[in-house]
Amino acid sequence: MAKRDYYEVLGVARNATEDDIKKSYRRLALQYHPDKNPGSKEAEEKFREATESYEILKDPKKRATYDQFGHAAFEGAGAGGAGFGGFQGFDLSDALRSFMNDFGGDSFSDMFGTGGRRGRRRSGGGMRGNDLQVRLNLTLEEIYTGVSKTIKVKREERCSACSGTGSKSGKRSACSACGGSGRVQRVVRSFFGQMIQESVCPTCQGEGYTAGDPCATCRGAGREPSHTQVSVDIPQGVSEGNYITIAGKGDAGLHGGEAGDLIVLIHEEKHDFFERHGIDVFCEVPISFSEAALGTSTMVPTLDGKVSLKVPGGTQSEKIFRLRGKGLPELHGGGHGDLLVKIHAQTPEKLSSEERQLFERLAGHEPKSKGIFG
Repeated sequence: MAKRDYYEVLGVARNATEDDIKKSYRRLALQYHPDKNPGSKEAEEKFREATESYEILKDPKKRATYDQFGHAAFEGAGAGGAGFGGFQGFDLSDALRSFMNDFGGDSFSDMFGTGGRRGRRRSGGGMRGNDLQVRLNLTLEEIYTGVSKTIKVKREERCSACSGTGSKSGKRSACSACGGSGRVQRVVRSFFGQMIQESVCPTCQGEGYTAGDPCATCRGAGREPSHTQVSVDIPQGVSEGNYITIAGKGDAGLHGGEAGDLIVLIHEEKHDFFERHGIDVFCEVPISFSEAALGTSTMVPTLDGKVSLKVPGGTQSEKIFRLRGKGLPELHGGGHGDLLVKIHAQTPEKLSSEERQLFERLAGHEPKSKGIFG
């Protein structure tokens, strides 16, 4: 499928300023970021496409080349390869790295909740482990108070036999395929002639070394499967789609590399009585026909106990009362929402003979309804 025009992808005119291009990309990147759209391949593709477009148009030289030659100017070279430095093979990890480099992880985390950076970090050799994602179900009461949970996680742990080195003796040697650089090069032909394309070494996966005598337990990988329990503290006021990042609790890295992170995605369970509307909570309370007419005091459930609600005489069915501060707390402090109570006056379906006589007597004293045209 043919690539879309980079200006079209970002939704800007061809004479757009650098600031316009940056603002447009930032908006699209935040909209389609994988952390905000977990599991969505469509969102990942839109995020990658927007980042690829931005990487070209933010650079005046690359932009001028693109304006003159179009996509052909960047075909045949990798994201950091020779020639014009094109984007053949520009994947999601490249897009995430580019976004983090330009806008930083902290600002993104603040916008979407209690998240954290998910870039492919490296630390002292070996390859960083994968991030893992789990869904945590919470009741509305748990969201109201905040709660500590213990989660069972299936992950790759550092191999106990070789301490994560992948080697029986603990020794490793330089990779023969890449000479220890972790990168390999190959010559490719393109519209502009021969170019050198560089990529991650497939033999050592970019580490630059291999285990000469692989560990029998982990077969040289440096890690083994396990089930572990992880504790996580959930703050008050979280909502559906918020997530919490627990650093280092994802898969262990290959050959002693840094562990990935555990992403805990919040799922809010449906409540039998309450409905959530932001930080406000809604419920419906039934009262009798006579209580609505004469007035009454009724006990109303809240998320932290019962409170008394005074219903004045003459209250119409479906009227909503607001109890201030009885809703959910804001995520990072600053107050509570309200409890919205809808009164529902119940009309009796079956009447005894005595009740019927009373209602008939009452009907003789009630003002006649003007109807919908009154």
